[in-house]
Amino acid sequence: MRLQFVIPFLAVAAPLAAQTPRVPAAMSAIRESDINRDMYRMAGPSMRGREAGTLDEMRASMWLADQMRAIGVKPAGEDDSFFQWWNIRRTRVSSVSSSVKLAGRTLALWTDVSPTSNVAADVSAGTVFVGDGRDTTIDVRGKVAVATLVPSATPLRTTTNTYEYRYARQAIASQSAPLIQRGAAAVVIVADSTADIAYDGVWKIQERGTYDVIGGVPRFAAGAAPTQNLQSRITAPVLFVPRSALDAFRVNGQTLEARIRLENFETPSVNVIGVVRGTDPKLRDEYVLYSSHQDHDGVRFSVNGDSIWSGADDNASVSVALLAAARAFVKQPAKRSVLFVFHGAEERGLLGSRYHAAHPVVPLDRVVAVLNGDMIGRNHPDTASLLGIQPPHRNSTQLVQMALEANAATGRFVIDSLWDRPTHPEGWYFRSDHLPYARLNVPAIEFSTNLHPDYHTPRDKPENINFPKLTRMTQWMYMTGWLVANAPVRPAIDPGFKLER
Repeated sequence: MRLQFVIPFLAVAAPLAAQTPRVPAAMSAIRESDINRDMYRMAGPSMRGREAGTLDEMRASMWLADQMRAIGVKPAGEDDSFFQWWNIRRTRVSSVSSSVKLAGRTLALWTDVSPTSNVAADVSAGTVFVGDGRDTTIDVRGKVAVATLVPSATPLRTTTNTYEYRYARQAIASQSAPLIQRGAAAVVIVADSTADIAYDGVWKIQERGTYDVIGGVPRFAAGAAPTQNLQSRITAPVLFVPRSALDAFRVNGQTLEARIRLENFETPSVNVIGVVRGTDPKLRDEYVLYSSHQDHDGVRFSVNGDSIWSGADDNASVSVALLAAARAFVKQPAKRSVLFVFHGAEERGLLGSRYHAAHPVVPLDRVVAVLNGDMIGRNHPDTASLLGIQPPHRNSTQLVQMALEANAATGRFVIDSLWDRPTHPEGWYFRSDHLPYARLNVPAIEFSTNLHPDYHTPRDKPENINFPKLTRMTQWMYMTGWLVANAPVRPAIDPGFKLER
């Protein structure tokens, strides 16, 4: 009897299938030594963190194309190339056209004062010092409210960036929103000792602005709020200044002039796409799509002397796993064709996958399954997550069953399905490249070994990868695709599936 449901907790996946499928001979092409070598190349210092929209992302993309060509994967992008080109639309505060003055003195943008959001504004108003902002009897209407930063009452997320950065960002949002609601024309938040450590990081990330892709699948469902965070309620300029500026800003009645201008421009990014054609005349025009993303965070602010955010686990781990799986499929092709897609600019908002889902290189109705991976090389050696394994995220029970059967034949991981719960605070299901395809009713799952303290920090280096585990995860992903690519009938969408957030 095959599994018809998944318990949403830790469950041993190995014995779930009635019959363990036979591992193909080409599994031997997946070698830890190859994965190790490719990881140190892709996440090494020469790639400089592969930031989307930069030459570093292009360097990594060209390297992936070269590797696929050497392996024997055929180009499946535009004009018989490995590439599908598209543009990132970027919006940021203009460093040239924006200015801030306090009592007639010009403050150096980003160094002396940092905008904390993309809000265009012209403000000229007197300052009022409100302490920590909790005294609601202070009239801030039409004024610039100056507040000293205090920690947010909401628990901090345990992932993404440094503790000090998360601390500062959350406190700025939670303090500024009520002051704006009370009528402040602008808000100035003065760092405390903890947030002061993050000042450099806040402005270096904010200076980059926001990103989007024109003509892509929407990031969020129609009518759904992108997030429930306080930052989405910011409608007036919020400025962040170092702790050393407190004496200058706490004097009431000074005129603050803020002229904040935004600029928009486009910069290229790319999806790298290759194919291994299937052997069955009737099935070879259907495709199993393996998905990764090649970008990460690039060169940012320094943490313990290191400013290269290398992204070994996120997501070089899956990218090198796909190269290993490609070696296996080239050695022993399946009945259906296999498409390898390395999506650009995932870290900027799933841009590459949103573009490809809207402009696929093969008809989307011929994509029988999307096997996405995001971070598969860390944490406990015998546990892993499979997202899209339970409602409301599960859109194909048959695809999930194939993945569990593949796990029984390869990694035999204990499946941690807590991360797939819709109530999980990280919302992990909605943060990777399978999402645009799932929104379009393509059967889709995500393989992961979950977040860790080095996530989105310079500490995510190749030396911290568990290479034996990464090899087993690669074998699991490969075996899942092998089963899908050779199944007599493609996995079906569950009746009535409707993705909920």
